[in-house]
Amino acid sequence: MKETVVIKGTKSGLILALDSSIPYEQLKKDVAEKFRSSDEFLGEASKAISFQGRILDDEQQEEIISIIHENCHLNIVCIALDDPAKEEQFSKAVENKFAMQDANTGQFFKGNLRSGQVLDVETSIIVIGDVKAGAKVVSKGNVIILGSLNGTVYAGSTGNSNAFVIALDMNPMQIKIGEVIARSSDSAPRKKSKGIAPKIAYVDDSNIYIEDLGPDVFEDIRINC
Repeated sequence: MKETVVIKGTKSGLILALDSSIPYEQLKKDVAEKFRSSDEFLGEASKAISFQGRILDDEQQEEIISIIHENCHLNIVCIALDDPAKEEQFSKAVENKFAMQDANTGQFFKGNLRSGQVLDVETSIIVIGDVKAGAKVVSKGNVIILGSLNGTVYAGSTGNSNAFVIALDMNPMQIKIGEVIARSSDSAPRKKSKGIAPKIAYVDDSNIYIEDLGPDVFEDIRINC
């Protein structure tokens, strides 16, 4: 008999393969049973999760995660992108850039920031999750979001215009870098945009520019945390 829910482990988290042919209500029951029976094996680790085999809207994804939490001790900290090519492109670019930094100069935050939540840090910050509309990230250094940016980001909050913002999906309500502000209604200039791709926002000549993330971008951007 075909399994309707399959848990696959990866080096960065879990992939949850879901049957697309069964009713959603039945799927929820199967997810509950799968994680209940796998509780001892999965343990109490904190993991990112991605979904395969079935398209889920945001509400359904949150519901599935709630079911997981209710039926095992696993802690799902964020939803990862189900796009290996995009993740590889992003990871390589970030790795190349941050290889020049001391590993202790930045912080990590795992999870989604929701409306009304504010993350305010003294260093650069890597958010492993989404920044939802109405949420805000403030950093004296750079801000890197391994997820979607739909809220507000303030990088270089002490006036550092050499800071930058990176996101896998860049659609902010507002970005401020140093003393320069760009709002969604401002239509911040975009260079070399090629559709959906990891993007970087930075200041050049007192304007904030947003462009696709690539090795050539970093040639002209200094990193100061």
